[in-house]
Amino acid sequence: MSTSTGTPPASSGSRGGRQPRARIIAPAVSGQEIVLLVVIAALWVVLWLTTPAFLTAGSLRPLLIEVAPIALVGVGMTVVIVSAGIDVSVGSGLMVCGVITARLLVDAGISLVVALAVAIAAGALLGAINGVLIAWGRVHPIIITFGTLNVFAFVGRQIFNSQTVDNIPGTLDIFGRGDVGRTLGIPHSFLLMVLIAAAGWWYLRQTPTGRHYYAIGSDATAAELAGVKVRRRVLYAYVLTGALVGLAAIFTIAKGTSTLDQSIGSGKELAVIAAVVIGGTSIMGGRGSVLGTVLGAVLVQTVTSGVTQLGWPSQLSDLFVGVFVIIAVGTDLLRQRARRSQ
Repeated sequence: MSTSTGTPPASSGSRGGRQPRARIIAPAVSGQEIVLLVVIAALWVVLWLTTPAFLTAGSLRPLLIEVAPIALVGVGMTVVIVSAGIDVSVGSGLMVCGVITARLLVDAGISLVVALAVAIAAGALLGAINGVLIAWGRVHPIIITFGTLNVFAFVGRQIFNSQTVDNIPGTLDIFGRGDVGRTLGIPHSFLLMVLIAAAGWWYLRQTPTGRHYYAIGSDATAAELAGVKVRRRVLYAYVLTGALVGLAAIFTIAKGTSTLDQSIGSGKELAVIAAVVIGGTSIMGGRGSVLGTVLGAVLVQTVTSGVTQLGWPSQLSDLFVGVFVIIAVGTDLLRQRARRSQ
């Protein structure tokens, strides 16, 4: 992770003859994030020239609504991957949180606040299961979360009971596609995601406990010897990701119709991980940022929306996103090799 020196050392005549340490912090915006901004801007210009309707409110608003849940879960996934972990169960977790919330909305008529609390609590519980198994089971995260992916999917299907959840009331419309779901034309789900992403960016960049995750991702053993509570931090990362999965389930229900089926959450883990990796977070851990993840989510959804508006086969969006992931991972590996050679 590139760094910059904040405070110059004091002169040798300073009190006690000591020189205060220079504060080393990451730049507010990395080179890769600037590249992502340029690529997104270029794509938007190309799509605008090709399909002029792309830059209209009727096109951009649905794009932001689709970006919100992916980027939201990506905030938690960034913390997980920075600490050298991964969570491939988020799609199944979203299904569980979504069907539980939808059932309660229909059967019990719960309020918006209760729906939010239920979804977030359910997601946090699923995240805690992953976190405990990974932190104390000492099994690679991809093995654990691949297992829980299937367990959570089974649980979700049992709650669905081979039926759709119909007649979902408009309790969550404040995060939906209608007029009540936006302020000054911007969807509330996107605005809330931006606030949470900003908090995540500040936490990782500015707080000692946030920087612990970079230390864990770089060398967990060294971090533990330095006094970092590695297991506790790992648990918190997965609980955070689970809680954000629960909130993303609220966004997903709100942006759909009054019917929910078992396809909710399908493929979301791939979209989230793609956004995080494209955003510059190293899959090996120790480097990454929430800002990059949000930009990665915007890029992924821009590609998907562009392919749809151009009338191309939908499989091409998977191809393009896959190419971006390969480029991002390849760039990261080359960067790490250059550091080792230095």
